Amino acid sequence: MAAAPRYKRILLKLSGEALQGSQGYGVDAEVLRTISEEVKDVVGLGVEVALVIGGGNIFRGLSAAASGMDRASADYMGMLATVMNSLALQDALEQRGVYTRVMSAIEMKEVAEPYIRRRATRHLEKGRVVIFAAGTGNPYFTTDTAAALRAMEVHADVLMKATKVDGVYDKDPHKHKDAVRYARLTYLDVLARGLNVMDSTAISLCKENSLPILVFNMLGRDNIRRVVCGEELGTLVCAE
Repeated sequence: MAAAPRYKRILLKLSGEALQGSQGYGVDAEVLRTISEEVKDVVGLGVEVALVIGGGNIFRGLSAAASGMDRASADYMGMLATVMNSLALQDALEQRGVYTRVMSAIEMKEVAEPYIRRRATRHLEKGRVVIFAAGTGNPYFTTDTAAALRAMEVHADVLMKATKVDGVYDKDPHKHKDAVRYARLTYLDVLARGLNVMDSTAISLCKENSLPILVFNMLGRDNIRRVVCGEELGTLVCAE
């Protein structure tokens, strides 16, 4: 008998880089297929799923700003990249029979609904997957912060950050074989130690509103379903 889900409503944060797979740029169709099938699996458990996707596989605002571009212009371009990724994932989900809505913080009625909190909540209640695109709609805020903000606005039970490693380590596990993985951290631990979980604005928002963050490896088969059903994968960031 399949385990019952621990969470009723989740917000899943994916990096844009995750969508590029091994090709180094753009969107890999095989990665889209895998993610969409896993999301469909979780929706089938009765879990309400919202998503936020980064845009780093297409354009990174911070990198462009560092090389001389105006930061606000660079960030807006990054937001548009997240819309492209959101539409790609919407298509992959709908090909698999999952009802999906893309809601954009920057109005573009021809391709996405405008973000309205109550409408987003209603979509989730009806079992639709909601993809929040274009970040917060404001420059100088990352998609991590957008994920924290949207998770709190729709009253998600947990913010799940899917990464390429199986949790939070004291140092880069790809460079240091003796890196130690944390099973559990407090928000203050993350901020004080400068751990690379999410940016400090996102962590502070979650801390102020007691929203738990679960960091896990998205590359393992069925990992999204496993963490939703309560398996202790990855690192949980929460209050004391």
